[in-house]
Amino acid sequence: MQIQLLFFGITTDLVGESFLHYNLQEKASIKELKEVLKLAYPNLKNIQEFAIAVNEEYANDDLILQNGDVVAIIPPVSGG
Repeated sequence: MQIQLLFFGITTDLVGESFLHYNLQEKASIKELKEVLKLAYPNLKNIQEFAIAVNEEYANDDLILQNGDVVAIIPPVSGG
């Protein structure tokens, strides 16, 4: 299946892209996606700390992805 990945903040620098079309096995979970991304992009080693949104809604690790989903990788933000 194919999903679209959107990268925000520092993740854009870590991956070198702001978005990608990504092929993933059928019925993959967010947890599995994180593991695949850590292997493909070792700079994302702290991905467990990032928020994940699927189709503009925050998602937990057990969510099963569907073909065509849009997945946003959102790093922690701090401000003052």
